[in-house]
Amino acid sequence: MRGKTSTEFPPHSSLITPHMFYCGRFTLSLDRPLIMGIVNVTPDSFSDGGQFHSSARAIQHARLLVEQGADLLDIGGESTRPGAQAVGIEEELERVLPVLEGLSDCGVPLSVDTLKPEVMRAAIRAGADMINDVNALRAEGALQAVAESGVAVCLMHMQGQPGTMQHSPLYQDVVAEVKTFLGERIAAAERAGIQRNRMLIDPGFGFGKTLEHNVCMLKRLDAFTSLGVPLLAGLSRKSMLGLLTGLPVEERMVPSVAAAMIAAMKGANILRVHDVKETRQALRIVSALGE
Repeated sequence: MRGKTSTEFPPHSSLITPHMFYCGRFTLSLDRPLIMGIVNVTPDSFSDGGQFHSSARAIQHARLLVEQGADLLDIGGESTRPGAQAVGIEEELERVLPVLEGLSDCGVPLSVDTLKPEVMRAAIRAGADMINDVNALRAEGALQAVAESGVAVCLMHMQGQPGTMQHSPLYQDVVAEVKTFLGERIAAAERAGIQRNRMLIDPGFGFGKTLEHNVCMLKRLDAFTSLGVPLLAGLSRKSMLGLLTGLPVEERMVPSVAAAMIAAMKGANILRVHDVKETRQALRIVSALGE
């Protein structure tokens, strides 16, 4: 396996427990928080929908994110924003595969954000290193699609479906319930033959959660680290930040970076972000504090 490590930031073991993450062609050290750059190849994503809808523009943007310091890229061909409409398998593949193939030599792991087993299999054949599934491999055939390959997977919690998930989400204890769900999905993935060292978990900020639920999860994010697999946090530009600041989505860079730093200090191993350069600059400060 090829490895990708960085010495630009010194390790900060007081923030996270160093270990390795096996991600397709790559072995990643988690002795510092890693940055996953978002590449939406969609016309309707909540933050940057339509900006990088063409393959050429998406590839160009992705390479810029790598230059700015992205450790991984997450390519999505179907929006999962609240109220989003599903797209067909062929349309999603037409969006994702050219970008995946165009980035095969970019030097960082390539994740594909999809909940469809058919898209998973095609993406893996085309060189994806990871599947990022908002449905936590619950679709029929999804577990097998990942288990039969050597790729990594991110298991995310979502209450409901993207089209309806923000219609009155309800929990007794959001952290306990999300943690139980993720523990069950880790166990299901292990039974299917997926090793823990190629799994990530994501509590799913904004996916079937109110502002109160999201704030509670961020405050108690370190509770998820006891599940024993690396933790991904995706807060970038989300509506919770708009509700807290009153800012429109295009002005949420500073709140996004602040939320990402809180997540890093509470144990997040991977930060899924739009603003790679700014997040990396802020991580210099977090890293120095961890010395």
